[in-house]
Amino acid sequence: MPLVEITYAPHVREDTLRELREKLPHLVSLAVECPEEPYDGDLRPGDVELRFRPLGPLDSSGMDVVVEVRSKWFASRAADRQERADRLCAGIRSASGLRDVGVYLSLPVAAWAQGE
Repeated sequence: MPLVEITYAPHVREDTLRELREKLPHLVSLAVECPEEPYDGDLRPGDVELRFRPLGPLDSSGMDVVVEVRSKWFASRAADRQERADRLCAGIRSASGLRDVGVYLSLPVAAWAQGE
């Protein structure tokens, strides 16, 4: 289950953020799919966790949006992580119309548990 933090500049319009909220779960799932955690296209609640954060008054960033993705490390993910980040960045730019987009893909050794 990827955890995704989206930090955005004050000038990014709300409709753009809503579009990202709709498109990011699919884009992120494609970016991190692997044999150990295949993506079947059927997203359910809890599959991708999105957290939107506006830039604060003391933050420093020259980008419209920075998307940080944390997803469990697997060798198959790590082998081509730069290509995965590049594809996700291109997908976000296409979906949002924004040009100044950054993607940080982190693959920590981790575990996840979820209760019903």
